Amino acid sequence: MAKSYSKIEFHSLMEKVEAVDVRVKNYLNLTGYDKWASSCASVHRGWTLISNIAESINAALVSARELPIYDFLEEVRLMFGRWNSENRQQALYTFTDLIGKFQEILQQNEAESTRMKVIPASEYIYTVHDKEKCFIVCLNEKKCSCNAFQLNEIPCVHTCEVLDRKNFKKELYCSDLYKSKTILRTYDVSVYPLPHKDDWIIPNEILVEMDEQ
Repeated sequence: MAKSYSKIEFHSLMEKVEAVDVRVKNYLNLTGYDKWASSCASVHRGWTLISNIAESINAALVSARELPIYDFLEEVRLMFGRWNSENRQQALYTFTDLIGKFQEILQQNEAESTRMKVIPASEYIYTVHDKEKCFIVCLNEKKCSCNAFQLNEIPCVHTCEVLDRKNFKKELYCSDLYKSKTILRTYDVSVYPLPHKDDWIIPNEILVEMDEQ
């Protein structure tokens, strides 16, 4: 339900949940669908609907929490410096327009976009017949009536079919956030090492304040 692209699909899945246990549906309703379901959100939530990154950081710092504050912060700095460097290296040696899983998603959509009937309404608006359903693709607005294009910010199967017919490069219709050049800029600033605290040059005014405290 969280990842469903349309409200029709969302409510269809919710009916199945209700059939199993209505208490679950009531609980999810109380939390607010807009807070966790992409199709009901008032803002674009992107791909990440979980807090795994925060949990990963907490787990990585379990033993460091027992350290004095300076040593703890040094462990945090080292960890983020390592992650920063690894992500930068990964982007540096990515030779596709999109990084990792987003390139795979686009390729999967390309593979599935076959045997569809495409009917142009204008230069950039098309009707795509996919089996028994039809979908409207607007290239200018980067939208498809299936909602997958605008929610994922990657051409959906229907958009891929249109772009193939027009011989347009699909990567141009993907979010810049998925491109290796953006990742390189994100991690361009290195987390530099610090000298040992015994070698710090501390201004006198700071030393005075420390003594007063």
